[in-house]
Amino acid sequence: MEDEEGPECGKPDFVLLDQVTMEDFMRNLQLRFEKGRIYTYIGEVLVSVNPYQELPLYGPEAIARYQGRELYERPPHLYAVANATYKAMKHRSRDTCIVISGESGAGKTEASKHIMQYIAAVTNPSQRAEVERVKDVLLKSTCVLEAFGNARTNRNHNSSRFGKYMDINFDFKGDPIGGHIHSYLLEKSRVLKQHVGERNFHAFYQLLRGSEDKQLHKLHLERNPAVYNFTRQGAGLNMIVHSALDSDEQSHQAVTEAMRVIGFSPEEVESVHRILAAILHLGNIEFVETEEGGLQKEGLAVAEETLVDHVAELTATPRDLVLRSLLARTVASGGRELIEKGHTAAEASYARDACAKAVYQRLFEWVVNRINSVMEPRGRDPRRDGKDTVIGVLDIYGFEVFPVNSFEQFCINYCNEKLQQLFIRLILKQEQEEYEREGIAWQSVEYFNNATIVDLVERPHRGILAVLDEACSSAGTITDRIFLQTLDTHHRHHLHYTSRQLCPTDKTMEFGRDFRIKHYAGDVTYSVEGFIDKNRDFLFQDFKRLLYNSTDPTLRAMWPDGQQDITEVTKRPLTAGTLFKNSMVALVENLASKEPFYVRCIKPNEDKVAGKLDENHCRHQVAYLGLLENVRVRRAGFASRQPYSRFLLRYKMTCEYTWPNHLLGSDKAAVSALLEQHGLQGDVAFGHSKLFIRSPRTLVTLEQSRARLIPIIVLLLQKAWRGTLARWRCRRLRAIYTIMRWFRRHKVRAHLAELQRRFQAARQPPLYGRDLVWPLPPAVLQPFQDTCQALFCRWRARQLVKNIPPSDMAQIKAKVAAMGALQGLRQDWGCRRAWARDYLSSATDNPTASSLFAQRLKTLRDKDGFGAVLFSSHIRKVNRFYKIRNRALLLTDRHLYKLDPDRQYRVMRAVPLEAVSIVASVRGTAGLLRVLRQSSPHCLPVMAQTILKLSDGGSRAENPAVASHAHRVKGLVL
Repeated sequence: MEDEEGPECGKPDFVLLDQVTMEDFMRNLQLRFEKGRIYTYIGEVLVSVNPYQELPLYGPEAIARYQGRELYERPPHLYAVANATYKAMKHRSRDTCIVISGESGAGKTEASKHIMQYIAAVTNPSQRAEVERVKDVLLKSTCVLEAFGNARTNRNHNSSRFGKYMDINFDFKGDPIGGHIHSYLLEKSRVLKQHVGERNFHAFYQLLRGSEDKQLHKLHLERNPAVYNFTRQGAGLNMIVHSALDSDEQSHQAVTEAMRVIGFSPEEVESVHRILAAILHLGNIEFVETEEGGLQKEGLAVAEETLVDHVAELTATPRDLVLRSLLARTVASGGRELIEKGHTAAEASYARDACAKAVYQRLFEWVVNRINSVMEPRGRDPRRDGKDTVIGVLDIYGFEVFPVNSFEQFCINYCNEKLQQLFIRLILKQEQEEYEREGIAWQSVEYFNNATIVDLVERPHRGILAVLDEACSSAGTITDRIFLQTLDTHHRHHLHYTSRQLCPTDKTMEFGRDFRIKHYAGDVTYSVEGFIDKNRDFLFQDFKRLLYNSTDPTLRAMWPDGQQDITEVTKRPLTAGTLFKNSMVALVENLASKEPFYVRCIKPNEDKVAGKLDENHCRHQVAYLGLLENVRVRRAGFASRQPYSRFLLRYKMTCEYTWPNHLLGSDKAAVSALLEQHGLQGDVAFGHSKLFIRSPRTLVTLEQSRARLIPIIVLLLQKAWRGTLARWRCRRLRAIYTIMRWFRRHKVRAHLAELQRRFQAARQPPLYGRDLVWPLPPAVLQPFQDTCQALFCRWRARQLVKNIPPSDMAQIKAKVAAMGALQGLRQDWGCRRAWARDYLSSATDNPTASSLFAQRLKTLRDKDGFGAVLFSSHIRKVNRFYKIRNRALLLTDRHLYKLDPDRQYRVMRAVPLEAVSIVASVRGTAGLLRVLRQSSPHCLPVMAQTILKLSDGGSRAENPAVASHAHRVKGLVL
């Protein structure tokens, strides 16, 4: 805790206070509240102060900080308690429970929500679908139950008007597999009326303000809550005034979506809305006296019978039966004869109100049971699946004191007395058992035991509930005043009971109406008016039969007792007080069988204002919650206790014999050596497995020593860790480079081996490896392979050339030069045949005029004295007017001749070879093509290309013979 909270935030555990006084307690509470620390420990008990504002204390990051940690490792938090509860359940297979207590408005409901969120967040890491379904139901059920069971009061905008205990079942892996909700004492009288500044249950306002116009019209409702008697009081109030996000409109959508996720069918949701609407219409029904006969034989009628039609339609019951049930009731005489007895106006109003309360209570119970049916573990067999464990979360109404306190407040405060009794008993029991287990002498502590108050309420025959049950079952007219007189008679000498009759000078109570009980939380004055009726909780059988016979299956399922015949004799049902007492006894027994964890909630002020802590108001809560007694019990023998291993883990750095690891015989001996070095051995006691520290000053001394050494240790650890990281990185780099080096060698060797394999047959003629494919080389061998490919090409060329006769070498060189210039421009350029050069002298190529050309050639040789004919062939001339003439071309080693083949090869023009600067030809209609710019030997490949173009142009297409000769020109030029 000291890692994140300094001394300026106060003591994180009240056990560490120097003096256990109310002043010191309140000073520490005030300091922590001002610093935004709303949680404080008392040992393992968490004290929570409602901040009345959103604080950045929750969410996934906070959950991760507390998950798997011990209580002392992090500042006090609800998540720490939830984590401790979950660990105890999972690791020790213990059933556990979290008891959340405090007065109305102290934040109990919000605390239970955060606990549920934590459990949902840390479970089911494997994302099993069934577990996710259960988690969704657990979280969404809170939203639904708040809508139907919570209301705005003067002390709390979202006050739980019922008690809730939820059991969450877990499998052996710690994943939630189901759950069950128990509800206690719904304040159904709130359906009828509320105090000034309060509202009815949220569900009514959410239905009116959140439904669409079409749905409201279908339910015969108006959007304004002031139209209806049951919601008129809270019509101008919102659900939560400080949060626009929680408006009734948005809450209605959230509740509808939550019901869908849980598993409510659309028909069931629609039935719930119809039942709520029917209750609102029922509250608007008024009765008037009339002189007419007929069904209203007692002179009673409904003022607005349209409302009866609406109720009948919404409840799916016959209209005449609804009207008859409102105006009269059927009773069976001793001879089992049925008699219809009409109501007076007061009786009809009472029956109407009783019906409205009963319908809402049955609706709430049906919603709870419907959620339970979805959450129940399915198909679990302990022999196959192992033992299931349970975490219980108790969120029950806090201690209540109103200007007028009735039967509901009496039951609520009795519940809190029972829970306080359990708290005291379990705390003392746990302390005593731990001391006995560790062999430490137990020191008794003075504390207030509220057993006498619990006995005043639930004692058989003489307790208040027993007297109330007797008054309800007695024959004749027993009034609330008579009931009060009986209480005065039985308890006139009780120290915690008084009334105006017993104390006439106390004018804060009225004669014949009030009595007062001195609760552990303070004095509360109760008004007995309505005690008997509320305890009897009577509803005429006519309404039960009416609703049981409804054609709405949802409503019908809420009234199984309506199937009884009116003449059937049944046992007297248990009263509301007895049922509540029995449920409290069962609840306390259930909690006592589990390992408990406590959250004690404190309301900082009555104004529900953030940042304000009313010391007097909080002092009263601290007193009646028994928090000081809890601190004293915790410190009675020893303020702190820790297992030896945990103590060493935290403080071993403060002793040279225990740092970094001790070499003594046991952890106990090491702890003893540590305390001796600090001189603190006189303030501790050694148990079998734990060290018990008597004074908080000892812990403070150890914490201070630890705080001085932590920075030094941190630096040492940082240095060692950084060195370790550097060495790891160095070794990793060395390994990487070694792997890279050997891998490169492998790649090179593999590539060279592949080259050797592929080129083994490269020496075999005639191809000499022409078709071999070179493998893709590694990047490092790419220059090497390029060189090898060049060398291979030269070698292969050498192998091919050395077998060619010397007489063919000149032609081979010419073809090679032509290939470089013409390859890619034409598929067949004559490389596969012998180039004759002098085609006009050949009888094969020029069969008709070869002799004439030979004579002309002899004449020119004699005249010009050239030595050799380089090239001769027929060509075609196309002038600018597209006229075609046949010509012959003769190229010697001295001249270039243009001849006329039609005139016995007469010389038309002779140009010395040294004077040739450009050779051009006409390609059909394309005009003059420049093909050669200089007459040096280097231009010959270009000339060959030009001649090829000539042959590829219009010439070849129009005169194949001339084109063929033009094609041959390239050989001579090259």
